[in-house]
Amino acid sequence: MTHARRHPNQPPIQVVAHRGASEDAPEHTLAAYKKAIEDGADALECDVRLTADGHLVCVHDRRVNRTSNGRGAVSAFELADLAALDFGSWKEDPVEAPDWDRDSTSVLTLERLLELVGDTRAGGRRIELAVETKHPTRWAGQVEERLLSLLRRFGMDSPAPDEPSPVRVMSFSARSLHRVAAAAPGIPTVYLMQFLSPRLRDGRLPAGSRIAGPGIRIVRSHPEYVERLHDAGHQVHVWTVNEPEDVDLCARLGVEAIITNRPKQVLAQLGRR
Repeated sequence: MTHARRHPNQPPIQVVAHRGASEDAPEHTLAAYKKAIEDGADALECDVRLTADGHLVCVHDRRVNRTSNGRGAVSAFELADLAALDFGSWKEDPVEAPDWDRDSTSVLTLERLLELVGDTRAGGRRIELAVETKHPTRWAGQVEERLLSLLRRFGMDSPAPDEPSPVRVMSFSARSLHRVAAAAPGIPTVYLMQFLSPRLRDGRLPAGSRIAGPGIRIVRSHPEYVERLHDAGHQVHVWTVNEPEDVDLCARLGVEAIITNRPKQVLAQLGRR
């Protein structure tokens, strides 16, 4: 395998497992996150949504139709109802199904994922968490409040002096990040971008955003944008980077983090396996 080229003085690119090792296991399940840790990922990425009874669960889509055997909006389910659904079999190969137990492919709460991160760190392995907030407009602010409450309970809302934060919050919503930054200034915030807005082309980010999160399509089309962001003092975390040529591009441009469905392969390409 050809290793991605990177300037020798640059620190290693952080490899972030997008929804876990989601190419190999059902996204957002315990199985996917355990596989990502086993593969050597530096951080785990998850999306969170609020259930009808106030629990944060790791589900990307507004509805559960694609990733479970149920139908309907996450926000309309109570946690017990979601727990009765199968979030794993859609990913299985019917010829040779993996040996995943029920707990490994049930709906995953953010609380359970935080426990996994805590156990991993307690075992001497540093791993970080990148949480993307998803929420209906009518619940504006509630997702962030529940998220910060959980992070406080796990001691992850204010990092120790001179230590990087074990968690960061990401969103396409500048308003969501502003709420987080105001309530917990010690937590880094990542402004996700699907398209490059003309007002941000000079490298500025919205108030409350500390890290840029452009999609790989932006980086492919506007590679010079990464330099502008760096000149403005921002780190750059790129999503979702799966193809070898895109990994190589990110390495050449000096981005700080790659968010990928394939952490094992990306780590190998970066010469870290």
